[in-house]
Amino acid sequence: MTEFDAGRAQLSLGTAAARNLATTTKTAPQMQEISSRWLLRMLPWVQVSGGTYRVNRRLSYTVGDGRVSFTTVGSQVKVVPAELCELPTLRNFDDSELLQALGERFAQREFAAGEVLAQAGRPADEVVLIAHGKLNKVGTGPYGDEVILGVLANGDHFGDEMLAGPQAEWEFTVKAITAGTAMILPRQAFQELADQSQALQAHLHRVQAGPKGPQNKYGEAAIEMAAGHAGEPDLPGTFVDYEVSPREYELSVAQTVLRVHSRVADLYNDPMDQIEQQLRLTIEALRERQEHELINNPDFGLLHNADLKQRIHTRSGPPTPDDLDELLSRRRNTQFILAHPYAIAAFGRECNSRGIYPVGLDIGGGTVPAWRGVPIFSCNKIPITGTRTTSILAMRTGEDNQGVVGLHQTGIPDEYQPSLSVRFMGISEKAIISYLVSAYYSAAVLVPDALGILEDVELGH
Repeated sequence: MTEFDAGRAQLSLGTAAARNLATTTKTAPQMQEISSRWLLRMLPWVQVSGGTYRVNRRLSYTVGDGRVSFTTVGSQVKVVPAELCELPTLRNFDDSELLQALGERFAQREFAAGEVLAQAGRPADEVVLIAHGKLNKVGTGPYGDEVILGVLANGDHFGDEMLAGPQAEWEFTVKAITAGTAMILPRQAFQELADQSQALQAHLHRVQAGPKGPQNKYGEAAIEMAAGHAGEPDLPGTFVDYEVSPREYELSVAQTVLRVHSRVADLYNDPMDQIEQQLRLTIEALRERQEHELINNPDFGLLHNADLKQRIHTRSGPPTPDDLDELLSRRRNTQFILAHPYAIAAFGRECNSRGIYPVGLDIGGGTVPAWRGVPIFSCNKIPITGTRTTSILAMRTGEDNQGVVGLHQTGIPDEYQPSLSVRFMGISEKAIISYLVSAYYSAAVLVPDALGILEDVELGH
């Protein structure tokens, strides 16, 4: 302000004073936590009466195809003995003392990138568990060239079939892509232990006898039939066998108690209803937590419920078009892909480096990225590890498609939104009004190929 301005008398009301009489234009309370929540929007929701949803499937013969866990102390790695039951040959073997002795016979071996851990044509005389690292399983194609049969990573294993069978040769080569750690059990060490245990010998004999009955390529009990016959042969009789103990999903709950002082509700309720605004933001936070649980809950979360045969690894680290093609090829009618925004950006960089520019799709009035006509939705609830790796999910949805479904129960007491209730809990002696806000939900994978996961997706390239 100049000296001339300072000496002049004020001729009109100042803005600072005028604001005291003016009505301020204001927004409703905002919060940064709100995300797009595509999973909640895209999942078909099934009404669950009685709070429990049972998934009936055809009888399957489980032969074991899990991943083995390890413990580490400094640089020393040890096998968790009970986890050895994840090997197909040792499935359902419950002698804890023998498993402990077997785990102690594994020797730790460090390998470098490019090192060969198994060579095709050489004797298969050891079991190899991958504690850390990534390896290619390589075979010979029909024209004599090398083909990648699969990718092995943390928790994977090979060679365990030799435990119950005669001496054989490797049918493939295993070559390390990265440096890592493997746990090795020589055949001789296993045989010495087996010779001392009649229980283990009996178990191996049962494994050699094979599965309980004929099965299809998915491990389901076969439905016998005849086709292409001539004349009047005896036709096979059959029936469709079911699982005796099908899985049941109970609805989970996310809850909180919303507290509002009666003085605030009485005196500061215009032009916006304080209780409604408090409730709106609380429900938004509950819905965010609901989506997080649908992804990460160890009981029903999608990351933990994908079948092991539907989990694949990237070939080189970052998510390439080749990786997404393989992910899509594992199931019919994939309806959408779910990925962290950073993973979507990493996939875009890989496409750009190859001169590929995928066409997006119009979803709900906005454009979302897509691959092979399948939309890719962002979800910031998918975790990113400390080494900057994450996962990408692909799924088929709906009961009619034998896909992934969301579970809820509508019509509950004091329902405010579908499967979400707001229940008045009373007023305390300190004049605080309390409301119990509860959201009920879960998710179910109806058949294994409805959900697939691309694991160990690197974001740093």
